[in-house]
Amino acid sequence: MSRRIKLHEIAHARAGDKGNTSNVSVWAYDPGDYPLLKEQLTADRLKATYPDLIKGTVTRYPLDHLHGLNFVMTDALEGGVNTSLGLDSHGKSWSFLVLDLEIEVPDNQRG
Repeated sequence: MSRRIKLHEIAHARAGDKGNTSNVSVWAYDPGDYPLLKEQLTADRLKATYPDLIKGTVTRYPLDHLHGLNFVMTDALEGGVNTSLGLDSHGKSWSFLVLDLEIEVPDNQRG
């Protein structure tokens, strides 16, 4: 059996930007939770969850030795810092959006 939890219960994230490209790195607090992140947090899932925000591609780079995933999202900042009228033209809120996703965890696993 399993249950759903918010990703922020087992991971933290940092976001950055360059032009109209945003990147988010997600890091498991506990290395034992990393396989869940790697299995369930995919580039396709991010693109499908936020189609109105991510107009370009999403590429995932696993960092297995660090228990983290880095996502590069193109055309995801409404034109970037110099052109966007959005309140978060740097894309810092991307880490909060990603950490708000739900994942399935086995009942016998913490989280």
